[in-house]
Amino acid sequence: MSASASAPVTKSPSRIPKIPFWAQIVAGLVLGVLLGWLARSQDIGWLKETLGQVGDIFVQLLKLAVAPLVFFAILVSITNLRKVNNAARLAAQTLVWFMITSLIAVAIGLAIGLLTNPGAGTGLTPQDGKLPKREGTWIDFLTGIIPTDVITPFTELNVLQIVFMAAVAGVAALKLGDKAQPILTLSESVLELLQKALWWVIRLAPIGTVGLIGFAIADYGWELIGKYATFTADVYIGCALVLFGVYPLLLATVAKVNPLQFFKGAWPAIQLAFVSRSSVGTMPVTQKVTERLGVPKEYASFAVPFGATTKMDGCAAIYPALAAIFIAQIFDVQLGIQDYLLIAFVSVVGSAATAGLTGATVMLTLTLSTLGLPLEGVGLLMAIDPILDMMRTATNVAGQALVPVVVAAREKILDLDKYDSASPSPVDERESTREPVAIAA
Repeated sequence: MSASASAPVTKSPSRIPKIPFWAQIVAGLVLGVLLGWLARSQDIGWLKETLGQVGDIFVQLLKLAVAPLVFFAILVSITNLRKVNNAARLAAQTLVWFMITSLIAVAIGLAIGLLTNPGAGTGLTPQDGKLPKREGTWIDFLTGIIPTDVITPFTELNVLQIVFMAAVAGVAALKLGDKAQPILTLSESVLELLQKALWWVIRLAPIGTVGLIGFAIADYGWELIGKYATFTADVYIGCALVLFGVYPLLLATVAKVNPLQFFKGAWPAIQLAFVSRSSVGTMPVTQKVTERLGVPKEYASFAVPFGATTKMDGCAAIYPALAAIFIAQIFDVQLGIQDYLLIAFVSVVGSAATAGLTGATVMLTLTLSTLGLPLEGVGLLMAIDPILDMMRTATNVAGQALVPVVVAAREKILDLDKYDSASPSPVDERESTREPVAIAA
């Protein structure tokens, strides 16, 4: 009897066909729209409430990790710069390109607003507005950066103050050198732990999508969108022009790389941002796709967390510009050239006020207070805000991945082979590294 004949016969591992993560998100979007329409058209209260709870739980899980994630991500990212040549130059280039893209975005927002007059013909009046619960002023913005204690920023989720403390700790660690190594090792381990836990939450995104989209349709309905049709279209068109017009142009002319390849690699982060409406919640995926696009890990680990808390082309540039024009038209206030320049200034300097969380109320109130427009105007936009925030956040996150690619290409540190081969979803790839589980005969 031959050796091969005596060998035990084993079955190959059986696997359940895996649905790509992007397809799961799309399925969640479709199912959410259908369930939301059903809940609204048939007035099914329990379905609407269930959709709302599912969406709220998903967002709450994302927010749960925000405070420690931001702190340790910023701290580690600053200390990682010591491993990069020309770190100061890279940091300066990153900041410059953040400002350049913000200026382009706000200019597009202003141009669209002036061409379309989004506040005209809506039927809305100043009486429809109400004061927002949260406001932003320059005094609050400047004084609010420095916390009164080290606990409150974490309990009240004041991301700007958390960023300040993390930056101070990171710079101090750099100055201490080897003495700070134990703290840095611990910080890197905690960051890995937080990102691992957040990956589990991200896997729930398709379910969260059903709840978030379904509740939006069930609660607001198409009637509300119709009342804000021009403004909603302006925000989506403005973001689309930046996302699919400005960014590809910068990639082709400045970075001199294939724009389609960028979207192929960055799409997992962009689609998750659209659903979650949180730049910080999407940050682990954004960093993963940025590294996969050929940006060195040491630089990406600085640029992406920094961008997730300060780089907001959608929320802090396009949206405030359009919203200011919209509110000025509702309240019959004439804006001049100096007002438009102020909007551009606020968009570039005050974008950190958005803090990478869902919504852009603080940034909008900061813009309105700078222009002297009634803050009651914010109340006019609150109902439609979740629908707008999806596209705004997707634009934010795309910009947060774009700038490191542009800077790395300009500084000749972009791995072009990795860039040209980037394509799979980071969630899918992360799971594909696991050993398959064989089913016993």
